[in-house]
Amino acid sequence: MLDVNRLRMLVELSRRGTLSAVADALSYSKASVSQQLSALERDVGVPLLRRVGRGVQFTPQGNVLVRQAIGILDQLEHARVAVAESLTEVTGTVRIAVFQSAAHSLLPRALASLKVEHPALRVEVTECDPETGLIGVSSRDFDLILAEQYPGHTRPIHADLDRMALAKDTIALATRPGTPEISDAAAALWATREEPWVLEPAGTASRAWAEQLCRTAGFEPDVRFEVADLTAHVRLIRAGLAVGLLPELVWAGETPTVTLSPLPSAPRREIFSSTRRVSVAAPSIRAVRSALTSAASDNLPD
Repeated sequence: MLDVNRLRMLVELSRRGTLSAVADALSYSKASVSQQLSALERDVGVPLLRRVGRGVQFTPQGNVLVRQAIGILDQLEHARVAVAESLTEVTGTVRIAVFQSAAHSLLPRALASLKVEHPALRVEVTECDPETGLIGVSSRDFDLILAEQYPGHTRPIHADLDRMALAKDTIALATRPGTPEISDAAAALWATREEPWVLEPAGTASRAWAEQLCRTAGFEPDVRFEVADLTAHVRLIRAGLAVGLLPELVWAGETPTVTLSPLPSAPRREIFSSTRRVSVAAPSIRAVRSALTSAASDNLPD
């Protein structure tokens, strides 16, 4: 009989590419992963991997087993969902990956609602970037991700995940309090061309989008501060040390403490959740999504 944990390691290797990445993701040593995959080869009686330089490559039989293993893992999840649907109470654990501004604004309200409506449900939350979180949901490290998508920058599509839109989040130009208002959005953005900027780190979708916005306006932003924490953005802007771009969600319904001006074309980022398609019907997933939808509606009324 094939061991399910070994099958999962094989699937993770197909997704992550290296034994080291699998070991990190599953909290094993690299040697242990290698031993378990060797044991899986003995179980099936054929080589599944071949050494190529310092890495490994799947044999044709390895690729066949990966496809079968994904189906087996999905069937096990289907079985868990079926059992959960037979209960009269929503129970279990939902592991959520979330980006920062959603963690500050949407989650507290959603979790408070879940505590009242479904007290037997346990929710665990981890903050991480959407790219990592989406892979984590596919790999069963998380059950659900709350992520954002900037205009013109579509997140990678994972065939095994669904995508449910929650809300649209307006993005505004943020400058120090008391900045004279400029009614023309393009002129307001152009006026910041010689100002120091605070943006999220290079390589993030928000950074790429922000730079493209400035370049379309005719200038390269002078990025003095690269900070992932949007509350730090707010403080730098409020102190008059930088200008930046802030989404509405960062205020969590509170009054903004900086001057906000519209941007050209009034861009909005999309807030969405994703889960594995085999988990969509799980009562726990449906309950969490319902609470998130209500929280998004309260924080970002359309």
